[in-house]
Amino acid sequence: MTIPARDRLIVALDLASVAAAEKAIAELGATVAFYKIGYELALAGGLSLAADLARAGKRVFLDLKLHDIAHTVSRATERAAALGATFLTVHAYPQTMKAAVEGRRGSALKLLAVTVLTSWDEADLKEAGYAGPLRDLVLKRAEQARTIGIDGIVASAAEAADLRRKIGDKLLLVTPGIRPADSSAGDQKRVMTPAAAIKAGVDYIVVGRPILAAADLKAAAQAIVAEIEAAMK
Repeated sequence: MTIPARDRLIVALDLASVAAAEKAIAELGATVAFYKIGYELALAGGLSLAADLARAGKRVFLDLKLHDIAHTVSRATERAAALGATFLTVHAYPQTMKAAVEGRRGSALKLLAVTVLTSWDEADLKEAGYAGPLRDLVLKRAEQARTIGIDGIVASAAEAADLRRKIGDKLLLVTPGIRPADSSAGDQKRVMTPAAAIKAGVDYIVVGRPILAAADLKAAAQAIVAEIEAAMK
């Protein structure tokens, strides 16, 4: 299935209040069809906003990165499905992924497994106690996710080509850490431009600050959609 260029852009509503998020959504209008709500906005009332967006026909990515005992993960996944979310993230640990698959049973919710955060590099993994190359850990977790029945993977676009070779096109590939060529990397360490990510095999790109911090949010989003469209050709 070919995903339209506009639908491939997920705007990260990494904002401190629902009012700020609603202002951004209004300014972006029909240019953006898909929004991500993470911890910060969720804890500021963003879960109600997620339900409102779903009812309004927008797609919602709940980036909550669930990881807890199986019962808790399963029940939280049920709640995310009830909100009308399209995507929900869980950490790519086998027990957590299995619990989430059980929790979303019977719903249209798609589960994404977070392999290694795009703000981490090899040194961060070593400090956290992981041995071996970052790439190997990403590929191992992706293979486990596919076996368990997860719908997609969250990983850096830098690993996209390797992931496609390893898991084929059966799983969605969603990548944060996307920065237009003229944007700062910020606190991301494994970044890529929208066009390069799409050409590497990414299905959806997540963009926050390069759009939300722009003088004209709509124009910034339209430029990224145009870049995606050109890359698809």
